[in-house]
Amino acid sequence: MLFTRIPQVSAPEWKTWVDDNDAVVLDVREPMEWARGTLEGSQKIQLATLPSALGSLDTNTPILVVCRSGNRSQHAARFLKAQGFENVANLTGGLRALGMAV
Repeated sequence: MLFTRIPQVSAPEWKTWVDDNDAVVLDVREPMEWARGTLEGSQKIQLATLPSALGSLDTNTPILVVCRSGNRSQHAARFLKAQGFENVANLTGGLRALGMAV
């Protein structure tokens, strides 16, 4: 697969990015991690089940992908881009960058 550049959204800018783009926040962590907290209104789909859950996402809706540290969300964002999702971004540093105990 060719390298796909994914826009990176910093922790201080995440809310503005979501609001400005009328975006969905997609949390790709595991259920035990979601139990510790997530961003309000997040759609939760584990990275491992993302391929089978693509039908629950709109390819035209911007998506900010989040995880604990930004690694899984980067992989998920690249996968989504490869599947035709145009406006996908990654939360740099993940929820930890927001100071969440995740």
